[in-house]
Amino acid sequence: MIPATQSALSALQAFGTKINSSANNVANASSENYKKTRVLLQNQDSQGVKAVVEKVETPGTTVYQETSEGGEYTELSNVDLAEEFSGSNLSTRFYQANLKTLQTADEMTRSVLDLKA
Repeated sequence: MIPATQSALSALQAFGTKINSSANNVANASSENYKKTRVLLQNQDSQGVKAVVEKVETPGTTVYQETSEGGEYTELSNVDLAEEFSGSNLSTRFYQANLKTLQTADEMTRSVLDLKA
């Protein structure tokens, strides 16, 4: 496989994982005791990138809530929406850049094949 294509494909998968993780975090931001996930990118052999998903165990905000049995403290999720939205936007741009790399590699291959014909 062409190195640019292989590299861009692995990056598409990795940034897709980051976008999915961020969407899941945003969807569960108001859930009690939810712990967000974080995606770390690591180098792979042969010019690739690998996504590693890990759960962030930091505590969420604690709030006092009235219940039928009186009041109690409840831990909310540890999701920071500002961080999630900015990270998601950045991951989307990286995804688009790698998609453009695939399109350019395809056009270059097509040009080489047209020269040969």
